[in-house]
Amino acid sequence: MNALRRAWDHFEEGFVAFLLAAMTLVTFVYVILNNLYTVFYSLADTFPAAEDFFFNIGDFIIGLAQSMTWSTALTRALFAWLIFFGISYGVRTAGHIGVDALVKLASRPVQRVIGIIACLACLGYAGLMAIGSYDWIKTLFNANIGAEDLGHFGIKQWQIGLIVPLGFTLVFIRFLEIFVRILRNQQTGLGLADEAAEAVKLTEHEEQK
Repeated sequence: MNALRRAWDHFEEGFVAFLLAAMTLVTFVYVILNNLYTVFYSLADTFPAAEDFFFNIGDFIIGLAQSMTWSTALTRALFAWLIFFGISYGVRTAGHIGVDALVKLASRPVQRVIGIIACLACLGYAGLMAIGSYDWIKTLFNANIGAEDLGHFGIKQWQIGLIVPLGFTLVFIRFLEIFVRILRNQQTGLGLADEAAEAVKLTEHEEQK
């Protein structure tokens, strides 16, 4: 079980890195192509003897740029997957900022009760969103509509939107794990990031320099 958990944790990290890299690569290539053809057109004006050669390269590059109309849609789809997949990853790694300054003033038993209530609220929200988005995806699946600018690649809207119920299901699982740990007295709250504490640590680190 622990080996499976570690494998899933590594998969989460690798998948998040893949989505970031894919978004960056697609955007980088599109931007380069949209600016590179002007260089060859300028070279054609500068070197009349090789004008046709540089113009042909420029035309080829601008053709590639114009054919990448799908790049914006793909980047949006990758970003959506990054957001909804990253929510559960943020829960696991305490990446979400906690607003719990008042809660920390209470005693540990009170903090535990508040943590249970907060965790139940998060479980309810994640569960409702997972069920509601599943019905939405089911409708899209039955409609079988192609995704904007990606439909000619065979990509459907439901395939892109599938990350919504999947993401909230993962969030539900992560908060369920937290709920169990709170009941076992292994932690008191949701284990969110403490922005104030991080700021203090950063200040102390800068002062030591």
